[in-house]
Amino acid sequence: MNPVIYTFLGPEGTFTEAALLKVPGARSAERIPASNVNAALDAVRDGTADSAMVPIENSVEGGVTATLDAIATGPDLRIVGEEVVPITFLLVARPGTRIEDIRRIATHGHAWAQCRGWAAENAPDAVHLAASSTAAGALALLEPGSQPGDAAICAPIVAAEHPELEVLATDIGDNPGAVTRFILVARPGALPPRTGSDKTSVAVPLPEDRAGALMEILEQFAARGVNLSRIESRPTGRYLGHYFFSIDVDGHIQDARIASALRGLHRISPETRFLGSYPRADGARPLVKDHVTDAAFDSARTWVDGILGH
Repeated sequence: MNPVIYTFLGPEGTFTEAALLKVPGARSAERIPASNVNAALDAVRDGTADSAMVPIENSVEGGVTATLDAIATGPDLRIVGEEVVPITFLLVARPGTRIEDIRRIATHGHAWAQCRGWAAENAPDAVHLAASSTAAGALALLEPGSQPGDAAICAPIVAAEHPELEVLATDIGDNPGAVTRFILVARPGALPPRTGSDKTSVAVPLPEDRAGALMEILEQFAARGVNLSRIESRPTGRYLGHYFFSIDVDGHIQDARIASALRGLHRISPETRFLGSYPRADGARPLVKDHVTDAAFDSARTWVDGILGH
């Protein structure tokens, strides 16, 4: 058996790598950092890597649009797992840098949004310098001849692995309980088995822009007692006003209520894309009412079959 190869949103030291390291066996496997989300997913599509770990949702900033868009287009991929990582930020700089002298702080946009309040209070003259990841902004400080920011906001793992960076401040996030959700993505294959604590993700294009179109989509879930844990709209890029909905629901496609809801979705929006059924990171089990259990669906099917003489 060939060894498993993982890729992740790099460089090394990102929160994404921390999420990947939570996957059993990933620490001893080959791990290839990717420069952006699209590159990570393309590596899976072309067979360079078996799986990719990418961020999809932050408790403060919401969905990671680059991931939502990339996984909903192009050759099919499957989400096979998820991890949730607490987010803690440090401010680092070259040795000798003072906070009061900082004018540019390099980091990823989501990290900046979560530390904006701290920066306004403690480094009011500093502006955000966009970086492809938190680690990239920090590591640029170490590159000879580069023109990075005066400082960077990054994960603690970066400072631990690069002691040549000076830590100017710790725990600078505006929301101490912030977490980011990451998904492990692979090529289509056997689905992860149903655990009873699962999540299913789909991308549903709005079939037409008219009153009640979104309601018809939501009714497919509501009528079957399926809870939505996340729904976000994203433009398809085809033309102004054309959107798809990125949706996570509680349950596995092997659950009768989920399978029935997806059949209903496909009738309304035939371009609906199934993105995966996989275990929830938090292990929470949904509350399933008696009339939408598998047994209830089986009983109803038997009743109708009896009427039809099957």
